[in-house]
Amino acid sequence: MLDPVLLLGLLAFGSLLLALPLAFWGLSGSPQAPTAKLVRGLVVAANLLLTTQLLWRWLDSGHFPISNLYESLCFLAWGCTLTQLLVERSWPSGLVPAATTPMALVCVAFASFALPETLKNAAPLVPALRSSWLVMHVSVIMMSYAALLVGSLLSVAVLITEPSKVLELRSSSIGSGGYQKAHLNQGESISLQGSYFGLGERLDNLSYRTITVGFLLLTVGIISGAVWANEAWGSWWSWDPKETWALICWLVYAAYLHTRLTRGWQGRKPAWLAMGGLVVITVCYIGVNLLGIGLHSYGWFFDS
Repeated sequence: MLDPVLLLGLLAFGSLLLALPLAFWGLSGSPQAPTAKLVRGLVVAANLLLTTQLLWRWLDSGHFPISNLYESLCFLAWGCTLTQLLVERSWPSGLVPAATTPMALVCVAFASFALPETLKNAAPLVPALRSSWLVMHVSVIMMSYAALLVGSLLSVAVLITEPSKVLELRSSSIGSGGYQKAHLNQGESISLQGSYFGLGERLDNLSYRTITVGFLLLTVGIISGAVWANEAWGSWWSWDPKETWALICWLVYAAYLHTRLTRGWQGRKPAWLAMGGLVVITVCYIGVNLLGIGLHSYGWFFDS
């Protein structure tokens, strides 16, 4: 009999697999079109399935579901789908699911089909992880990765959407929606007319705000991890590979925010930095975990 946890993961994979082509199919349609609503419904279904899966594993194992790479990937997929749905509430555009659904789909697919069975089964926590810091630190770090990944993917969409068009960025990266322009009429009276932000501006704005949230969560996660490490191992920082790459990730996104806030960069320039952050997160999370190096790794190649 198939494990209910694995079954829920497969159902979430099926929902996301159906949502992805429909998201690309509905790019030219209205956000209120039936296709867009179906995509949103499938992503909501995947998020609820992943929520149920994680809670089931939590109740079954008796500890926070982060004991192996399978649970970690499913948690990351859950965070990505949740972040995607929150971003869509801000701007219900077909570009959002088209740009961000692939990340959650890849996480669930990798967890369901690529990992060996030994990394799918629940395992007891090692003594160092049996701490009240586990839920706080790991959940914050994973949600920071989810927000940074979604924000970076939206920045990539800025680069590939209308590549030949010169972006006219008229916002401060903080506001959203539109603004008003003053027009001088023939009678020398001044009137205000609404002017809405274009596609590139909206994507740039959403990516900036999402990355900002992810950066703040990453900062809290790194600090809480240092406190936990000192409590568990007597050292605030050990330059473990995961810690080192997390610091590099923090520095990349700090540079992203610095260039926007102090140098006024918008559009494609900071998008390249966000793309670099996407690569760093991939190395930090997937690379270190698979190679089985360091205290924070779940292991695979060297431990299987």
